[in-house]
Amino acid sequence: MDNNSVNAPIEPAHAEPGSRLPNELGRRLREHRLAQGLTLEGLASKAGFDKGYLSRIENGKKVPPIATLSRLAAALNTDISSFLSRARHATRKGVSIVRHTEKRPTVLGGSAFGYDYFALSDATEAHALQPFLFSFPAEVDKFTFFQHEGEEMLYVLTGRIEWQVGMEKYVLEAGDAIHFDSRMPHRGHSLSGEATALVVMYSPESSRENLA
Repeated sequence: MDNNSVNAPIEPAHAEPGSRLPNELGRRLREHRLAQGLTLEGLASKAGFDKGYLSRIENGKKVPPIATLSRLAAALNTDISSFLSRARHATRKGVSIVRHTEKRPTVLGGSAFGYDYFALSDATEAHALQPFLFSFPAEVDKFTFFQHEGEEMLYVLTGRIEWQVGMEKYVLEAGDAIHFDSRMPHRGHSLSGEATALVVMYSPESSRENLA
């Protein structure tokens, strides 16, 4: 799921104290900026953001929505996924294996709004298909929806959720699946305690908004 950059960006929530994910995202953003010889002020000017706002992202004090990352990626001539996930092991012959003992927390656009993601592949920014283990928050901001180019499939593993696509709401239980055009506004939350799902997202290679 992703905030569409066509919509007005939503001010991101504060990072949770002690969370390592915002720090990792900020570190990667700083690496890209410095590699291109840009100052904070220079990147802020190119992306259309305030210098102080970018500083808070780099210092792990803000988790930006995906729309913000999309604009930063465009300004740095890179892909959003280069900020969000990084392969830990070299893949061979086009094969990626993630063992059940491995935990790969990943920062995506929904992270600022209570959604948790664990990467299920060593896929890099060159891959169009992105699979995640996804945990739902109990509540969602009534003004927050996500949308991005491509398609998305969600397969509920545990719990019960309410999933909304456009104006339609669906109650899904373990074993249920939904496949939809992710250009449509969407969001979801758990209805009874912990709920998880396998989420597979696909975005066209030409799109820079290829992660949720």
